[in-house]
Amino acid sequence: MSVIKVKDWIPDDRPREKLLKNGASALTNTELIAILLRSGTRSETVLDVAKRILAMAKNNLHELGKLEIPQLCKIRGIGATKAITLIAALELGRRRAAILPDNQPIIETSRDVAALFVPLLSDLPHEEFYALFLNAAGRLIGQVKLSQGGISGTVVDTRIILKTALEKLATKIVLIHNHPSGSINPSAEDRQITKKIKDAAALMDIQLIDHLIIAQGKYYSFAEHGAELQNT
Repeated sequence: MSVIKVKDWIPDDRPREKLLKNGASALTNTELIAILLRSGTRSETVLDVAKRILAMAKNNLHELGKLEIPQLCKIRGIGATKAITLIAALELGRRRAAILPDNQPIIETSRDVAALFVPLLSDLPHEEFYALFLNAAGRLIGQVKLSQGGISGTVVDTRIILKTALEKLATKIVLIHNHPSGSINPSAEDRQITKKIKDAAALMDIQLIDHLIIAQGKYYSFAEHGAELQNT
């Protein structure tokens, strides 16, 4: 059975031409992945291969971000070069999400924090821990990646957090970390480190205003569960 190649489609249906004409936002996830892959197989178009990649990830980009090169290479039509291209593109997306804008935002709610970090941390296969430092007006004045660990956890040094807060003249701190397990529920260790940092910061008139746990595109906020942050 012969396959009609993408280059033989009408221009408006070709992913690259569609992007040039309408912009990247007009393309589906399948079409964007197809552009990265560039070519299909003898029996499938590049869009067919892209669909199978998404199917492996349950049509979820967060799940796609968790796939590693050996897993991608199990897909017919995907070799090391194409797998590396996909991994690199996904990593660029994470890094873009991690870059703070020149005009630093004001953090008013947990949703403001989630908007910055859900894209960055949702699909990581390991745990990462961050701290945001705010001035009295709530404007973001600094961001620090405190640690990176394994699947089960990471180590956070309270002294580094407080030292950085003092250097930046911060009056408020927000903590953020992810759970590779997929659960957003805080563990006993999460509560312990929250209390430890909250109490230590209070001695220097610095307020821990929230701690977010991120997983699978969702988040848990200690501040939204106000009694828990107060009692932690």
